[in-house]
Amino acid sequence: MIKRIGDASLIKQLISSYSPALFGLKFSLLSIAFAAGVVAVMDLRKPGGAEGINRKGIDVMIALDVSKSMMATDLAPNRLERAKQLIGKLMTAMPNDRIGLVLFAGKAYLQMPLTTDHGAAAMFVSSASPDAVPQQGTVLSEAIKRSAAAFNAAERRFKAVVLISDGEDHDPEAVNTAKELSAQGLMINTVGVGSPDGSYIPDPVTGENKIDPATGSAIISKMNEDELKQIASNTNGIYVRLQESDEAVKELQQQLLQIESKAFGDVSLMNFKAYYWWFAAAMLLLLLIEYFIPETNKIK
Repeated sequence: MIKRIGDASLIKQLISSYSPALFGLKFSLLSIAFAAGVVAVMDLRKPGGAEGINRKGIDVMIALDVSKSMMATDLAPNRLERAKQLIGKLMTAMPNDRIGLVLFAGKAYLQMPLTTDHGAAAMFVSSASPDAVPQQGTVLSEAIKRSAAAFNAAERRFKAVVLISDGEDHDPEAVNTAKELSAQGLMINTVGVGSPDGSYIPDPVTGENKIDPATGSAIISKMNEDELKQIASNTNGIYVRLQESDEAVKELQQQLLQIESKAFGDVSLMNFKAYYWWFAAAMLLLLLIEYFIPETNKIK
């Protein structure tokens, strides 16, 4: 083998100080250090106490209408902003409950699953706008289905939806959908945003009122209370017309208190004992040892 490399005597002189044992030791130390680093990044941990922190509350999905009609100004500054204010106050009044968020217009999307992290929920609510749902319209039935799907299907209790909309529904199946899901233990409380007389919808680009291409006249968006009332009455819920946010929150809170609460672990408030630093320290120590180990035998 040595002859294939070159002059045998010269090659022997060049590798005379090479130590396969030391080279293998350095390689093993580097491999173990790498494995320790991987485990450190995994952030191994366990609950610090014998028991986690339990909170007792209910699960509430909030379905928020973000269609362009929610930009109407019959509620100042507009319907959507007033709805956001309502949600913020409702979450403040429900500190022990899990909150989820569905945004809908012509389609419905799960924006946030059920969580006790109300801070994150507030961020999602504040950023909600008609741009969040590309397909315009108002499809209440899909919003109800999407909200119901966020709950644990095995449970027939503790489920409540707060549906906030101006009620301009483009889907006649909403009431039937609500009846079907009510049989599965779902309570839907509806909040009407707007006024029966309606209001113009400002165009954010031009600042002018939106125009109906078919008639050439300005569009007037009117709240449809009847359908919202039917949805609530068919699911053991209540209908609330949003005028004063504090009063609406009180009515919703009293209704939600009728739902039996349950205890669940809140990981966000649990103290954990972390072990990553043990592995990080081991990795550093192994790298230092490897650095000071030579690859060759000392030449006498």
